[in-house]
Amino acid sequence: MGKINPLFAFTFLISRCGLGRMLCAPLFRKLEILDIVDDQGRICGAAPRSRVHGDNSLLHRVIHVLILDNNGRLLLQKRSMKKKVAPGKWDTSVGGHIDFAESPENAMHREMAEELGIRPVCPEFAYSYIHANNFESELVFTYISGYKGNVKPNPAEIEKVRFWSPGEITGVLGTGRLSDNFEDEFHRYMRHTGQDAEINFTGGGHGNRQRN
Repeated sequence: MGKINPLFAFTFLISRCGLGRMLCAPLFRKLEILDIVDDQGRICGAAPRSRVHGDNSLLHRVIHVLILDNNGRLLLQKRSMKKKVAPGKWDTSVGGHIDFAESPENAMHREMAEELGIRPVCPEFAYSYIHANNFESELVFTYISGYKGNVKPNPAEIEKVRFWSPGEITGVLGTGRLSDNFEDEFHRYMRHTGQDAEINFTGGGHGNRQRN
């Protein structure tokens, strides 16, 4: 058995204690400690972000926000070439980790402000599911929202943004222009809205299971 990382052991113990979670949340968020969950979303541990990336046995929580304009087009972001995951690919409007002891709804508001400098308008929770690949495993909470304010993409993470019609997105599926995560998300969104009659749902990654 390998040597146990003291930080990992400590965060695992704290993550299971309600008072400890409350007291340590600010520090753990600064250290980028993430909650580890089971496939029902129940907290069962914690680990540094650097550890959950590269170990797909550590299921952690993320949020996605699908931002729509008045014409039903989806805002997509083109990821910076500096990103480790899917550099230069078009991706979900907003996406990010849910911080230690943070709720999905609070994460949705925070990530919209951090990535695009905007506020949600009439946001609604749509669905959740597990997306897994060889790099990581995520329990995704997807919201659908309008937006308020001027879009100001964070240049450290985003090269550019633009609105796409569902037809435009369908036309580039499987070409490598879209991230693996977003292709999975798009199929689920189309099925959720009943627009998937002409799209064969295949899912993305492996081990995907939807939880409504």
